[in-house]
Amino acid sequence: MNLPKDDTSDFKARDRFELMHHEIRNRICLLDYAPGTRLSETALAEEFGVSRTPLRRVLVRLEGEGLLQSVQGVGTFVTDAEIGELEQTYLLRMELAELTGKLSPQAPDAALMEEFRTLSARSKNLIRAPDPREFAQVNMDFFLALLGLTANNPLREISERLYFQTTRIWLKSVFSSVIDLSEEVRVFDREVDDIMTALELGDLQAAALIQRAHISMSFTRMRA
Repeated sequence: MNLPKDDTSDFKARDRFELMHHEIRNRICLLDYAPGTRLSETALAEEFGVSRTPLRRVLVRLEGEGLLQSVQGVGTFVTDAEIGELEQTYLLRMELAELTGKLSPQAPDAALMEEFRTLSARSKNLIRAPDPREFAQVNMDFFLALLGLTANNPLREISERLYFQTTRIWLKSVFSSVIDLSEEVRVFDREVDDIMTALELGDLQAAALIQRAHISMSFTRMRA
């Protein structure tokens, strides 16, 4: 995945930074990089076509987000995520989800509504053919789309950070058969349908409350 190095191109330094951050974060949260994996700065810098200096900035940010841990003289490792350790994070996520319907709520434009419809179709395809990684990706894409329902940037940033701290727990639970994938897909599809109905009615507060309820139920199922 080589990135253009010319800062006069569309991919300026900030664009490259964000792209690398999102790509590595997704690999961690989709378990492409399992907990305990040691990341090679040399290999990643070569893959992205950048020097190690901007790559280190990305790794430092991911460490600050709790997804990586740097061990002096040893290397940078993917952290683990356990439900017990992140209980308070889940509780905060519930409250933040409700706030998206109260703090600077913004109605979805035509493009965002079309994105929600596409996500709904992907969700229904998963009911017919459940796949844990694809489900995790759809879930992630749906969450990011929901952030478009508030114009409050601090709320969006905090919600996104906490989501990525906890999302691996669900996927680990599926791979270890702690929770049933088919049932999780059906529950998620109902959430999408309910939120779509609320959005079509123009009730952003209801959409936020539905999201809060599903975070709560997901947490309860995994903790059980």
